[in-house]
Amino acid sequence: MAAIINPRKVAIVGCGFVGSASAFALMQSGLFSEMVLIDVDHDRAEGEALDIAHGMAFGSPMNIYAGDYSDIDDAAITVITAGANQAPGETRLDLVNKNVAIFKSIIPQIAERDYQGILLVVSNPVDILTYVALKLSGMPANRVLGSGTTLDTARFKYALGEHLGVDPRNVHARIIGEHGDSEIAAWSLANISGIPLNDFCELRGHTDHQRNMDRIAEEVKNAAYEIIKKKRATYYGIAMTVNASARPSLEMRSLFSPCPTTSTASTACTTSCCPCPRSSAPAASSTRCPLKSTRRKPSSSRLRPPRCDRSSTSWTCSVPRLPVPLQPHKARAFRSKR
Repeated sequence: MAAIINPRKVAIVGCGFVGSASAFALMQSGLFSEMVLIDVDHDRAEGEALDIAHGMAFGSPMNIYAGDYSDIDDAAITVITAGANQAPGETRLDLVNKNVAIFKSIIPQIAERDYQGILLVVSNPVDILTYVALKLSGMPANRVLGSGTTLDTARFKYALGEHLGVDPRNVHARIIGEHGDSEIAAWSLANISGIPLNDFCELRGHTDHQRNMDRIAEEVKNAAYEIIKKKRATYYGIAMTVNASARPSLEMRSLFSPCPTTSTASTACTTSCCPCPRSSAPAASSTRCPLKSTRRKPSSSRLRPPRCDRSSTSWTCSVPRLPVPLQPHKARAFRSKR
């Protein structure tokens, strides 16, 4: 039977530069109260756990320790950072054979435990390795995630913020596609607090749009190569990306209870997965749906609890669609029409 998931526990597999920096960022976030570090070099994992734990007096309280794969059974999120480092002159795709072989030694050990949490893949090439993790684990697609172009998007926002002299948090722009050399800057969606990008550039005195767009897109695409050339590795940016990805992953997991008899966490379920696998009592004998009663209250107002209807023999639970927030410029247009 699957272990009861602890929503305040995270596991990190791989304690190299990226894994240890991610552990530090997650400790600072206060999202978790327990963290297990797993590495083929157990002494390295123990050293990283001790080093981070010694600063806990200045951060959030956490039980952080080195462990093995048996310790991930109840982790809400398992972050996979294990893999070969990208050397100067190497592309991310050059790592594929080495890191696929490493994943073949890691993912089956997670899959055999009937793990019910979320896998967050960070290792490069992340798009390919996320697919490899999905196939090797046999887990549903909505519980195997990759960091994708999240870091590229952060770099894009930073570059635009530097170019225009604005806070990157006010830059709304996206990098889409591969986390690699074929990534695409979605210029048509870019805006600064709702103001179209070209309009804001002209307010700042930048009128050579195409030349600046080409330069910034190239800088973002080659950012990792530049950092690796200077310091041999990148890890702080991706560590903050892991931290930023953890919160929405937890909120998503609070919507979809693990369902041991189906291959996907669908938006509708019957007695096959209600009650929640944490309970073996028949659902129909209760006046309150066990699925709803065992769910954590969503931490975001955008998340909605499941609607549960009771028949004479079973519960039927459905998760409402999430509302899509209006973009700032659309919100203003909507208010003006009213």
